[in-house]
Amino acid sequence: MSVHDLNQLLLISSLVLLVAVVAVRLSSRSGLPSLLLYLGIGVAMGQDGIGNVSFNNAQLTQVIGYAALVVILAEGGLGTKWNEIKPALPMAACLATVGVAASVGVTAAGAHYLVGLEWRQALIIGAVVSSTDAAAVFSVLRRVPLPSRVTGVLEAESGFNDAPVVILVVAFSTAGPVHHWYVLVGEIALELAIGAAIGLAVGWLGAYGLRHVALPASGLYPIAVMAIAVAAYAAGAMAHGSGFLAVYLAAMVLGNARLPHWAATRGFAEGVGWIAQIGMFVLLGLLVTPHRLLDDIWPAVIIGLFLTMVARPVSVVVGLLPFRMPWQEKALMSWAGLRGAVPIILATIPMVNGVENNEEIFNIVFVLVVVYTLVQGPTLPGLARVLGLGKGGGADDLGIESAPLERLRGHLLSVSVPEDSKLHGVEVGELRLPAGSAVTLVVRDEKSFVPSPTTVLRQHDELLVVATDPVRDAAEQRLRAVAQGGKLVGWLGVPDS
Repeated sequence: MSVHDLNQLLLISSLVLLVAVVAVRLSSRSGLPSLLLYLGIGVAMGQDGIGNVSFNNAQLTQVIGYAALVVILAEGGLGTKWNEIKPALPMAACLATVGVAASVGVTAAGAHYLVGLEWRQALIIGAVVSSTDAAAVFSVLRRVPLPSRVTGVLEAESGFNDAPVVILVVAFSTAGPVHHWYVLVGEIALELAIGAAIGLAVGWLGAYGLRHVALPASGLYPIAVMAIAVAAYAAGAMAHGSGFLAVYLAAMVLGNARLPHWAATRGFAEGVGWIAQIGMFVLLGLLVTPHRLLDDIWPAVIIGLFLTMVARPVSVVVGLLPFRMPWQEKALMSWAGLRGAVPIILATIPMVNGVENNEEIFNIVFVLVVVYTLVQGPTLPGLARVLGLGKGGGADDLGIESAPLERLRGHLLSVSVPEDSKLHGVEVGELRLPAGSAVTLVVRDEKSFVPSPTTVLRQHDELLVVATDPVRDAAEQRLRAVAQGGKLVGWLGVPDS
């Protein structure tokens, strides 16, 4: 590649990113999932589009797709709240294992008997589309006000189920006979265990190091956090474990560790996550050839309908049999099994391995994802309201950013008071912060002043709280408790959490 080629590539890439950013705005206004717009950009640039770019490298697409998925899972893990996902872990684990097995079997049976595909092709498609997509789930669920248990189960499931599905797709796509079911179960269990152990260990070590070592610049913290998460994936994959589970768990540990400069880290992670999504979907759009999809539209619609109306509900019911859960929540989780880039990326595995009729498999998966993402994503909020699961708008999460003062053995907490926060109307003295911490500055209407104990806090205030190292966590916990429960939290039976 010459410098001139590099300049052209940079120009095209920057223009694609700008168009994709504008597409996000259009997506939020129209209700269309943004991934469809990104795929459309790739298709428009491809062989049948205005760009007339010829691209058919499935192996490169698979590699880049894996790398993008690592970043997306890391961003999703960083935004996952432990208090919401903790009660959901057993249910999510069952959905990601038992539920996936049920979905693969039922979907494969439908593809074989309804469409007439051979069993190997049917099993590959069943495994490919049984994985819910992390990018789609994270982007949609965080804009839909659902009960925390439902959101926790769906987010954890999308983070966990990539590992068993990848193993199944590789096994079904390998030449020769498929392993016995108990061998596949053993491989899945072993890879999940290795990935979980490495992810938790790397996340804990990374969080411990970042909390006890003050880096010279705030911009280094986001880079360090993402590097730790990616290292967890690489370590897990090289140890023959699930790298996808490792990166998700490591990022989740980091995301709940109250690290310094957390607001900057979240912003950086979201930006990198958007770039990963845009690049991945555009590349997948380039890989597809639209005029070759015509023969596979109806098989894709039939399999997708069977997956959505039969296989996914069966997997939810079977996976959640040990748990008591209202039928409304099960119905919503059945409809919220969103597909996205992950199934399309996994559909490149049989292409790389030279499976018979691999292009047909890819086309069916591509059409299925596009059609049913277009149907399920925009209708999810309405279904939640019909089922009575759309919770009212609660107080926004309190934005707190921490900067360590290593020499002074203290912390500066920058606190943003959002809309509907119960900090509004509370006097500084009524915060009852632990000894060793205090509100030292308030910024209101672009003016700053030193507050007194009787200063009343208002929405959109910015507070500067100084806390010594031993009470830093207690001060943040107290601020969050007051923001959620009001100034009486901890008094008169109101819980302080």
